[in-house]
Amino acid sequence: MKKFKQPPKKYQPRGLSILYEDHDIIVVNKVNGLLTVSTDRTREQTAYYLLTDYVRKGNSKSRNRVHIVHRLDRETSGILVFAKSAEAKEFLQAGWSGFQKKYYAVVCGTLTKKEGTITSYLAENRAHKMYSIADPRKGKQAKTAFRVLKESEAYSLLEIDLLTGRKNQIRVHMADEGCPVAGDKKYGEKQPGIKRLCLHSASLTLDHPFSKKTMTFETKIPAYFETLVKQASGPKPISKPG
Repeated sequence: MKKFKQPPKKYQPRGLSILYEDHDIIVVNKVNGLLTVSTDRTREQTAYYLLTDYVRKGNSKSRNRVHIVHRLDRETSGILVFAKSAEAKEFLQAGWSGFQKKYYAVVCGTLTKKEGTITSYLAENRAHKMYSIADPRKGKQAKTAFRVLKESEAYSLLEIDLLTGRKNQIRVHMADEGCPVAGDKKYGEKQPGIKRLCLHSASLTLDHPFSKKTMTFETKIPAYFETLVKQASGPKPISKPG
């Protein structure tokens, strides 16, 4: 698959690191604080707007644009994939539930179980806040697999497999466990000194819309996550189960 030649730096999108690009898709690493798509208040400072400008290579009259496949919360960093055609978008969205998505998160406190799967049904209230309910008729099933990588007295670093892709799923499930994601003002408590929401989309495995080849894109654990866990009294070793 032939990659596009990178354009001059002045057309490179700010807040986005390009991990891969070809004729059909573009995969980026988004910084926290950047919206995926526009809102009533913000139009230009979004991944969608910046990447559309990028693929137009400075030509405002160009018809080139990217197509939204999925989204990350504004304060979540990590991997985002955009399609370069409606056909590629439809293919990726049709197979999205079967693609593998891995996240890293720092949560408050320590979990009793160091590995497991959290399952619930998620619904949304009038304030657009998600919550877990027991009635499957009133919510959509959400499954989150997790494994503790490191922990201290105050925080735990988790590797998370997103088995379903519901809105705010990881944030709700960790709050349900009594260990909200660090920096989560919506589902946790305000924490002085926390610089950001500690949730990062770390890895994505998908089938390419044209070649149908399985591709995996990966990023590292944000350095801030490692630093945060080491605060308190230092990290505790986690023994592997079995």
